[in-house]
Amino acid sequence: MATAAFEDIAETFEFLDNWEDRYRHVIELGKAMPPMPEALKVPATRVEGCASQVWLHPTISDGRFGFTGDSDAMIVRGLIAVLHALYSGVPLAEVARIDAAAELGRLGLNDHLSAQRSNGVRAMVERIRKLAAAAA
Repeated sequence: MATAAFEDIAETFEFLDNWEDRYRHVIELGKAMPPMPEALKVPATRVEGCASQVWLHPTISDGRFGFTGDSDAMIVRGLIAVLHALYSGVPLAEVARIDAAAELGRLGLNDHLSAQRSNGVRAMVERIRKLAAAAA
């Protein structure tokens, strides 16, 4: 059910030997994301439940979900990039069907994120689902 962009990340993770390399790769994914306009970093786009500041703004086009996002923490920005790969371009009706926990588990993220970061990822996934449901 994952997008081609997410499958590319999963394949890259298979070739990386250890978690430190994977961690660096997640950070690089975040650095490669286009910047989120400052005007979108407002309370309405802020994700509650994250230790870091996180903003997500939906971009719906032709019935497909997308979003811009940002964080003040580099690893979280990378996690946003991973979620962007997982959800962007997916038809609105299918967003809720994606088992984000299972897909992220394929990357080994469940085993290597702190409880606080894991809670933040869950909060971002929940926000993505709500944004897609509201737009459907």
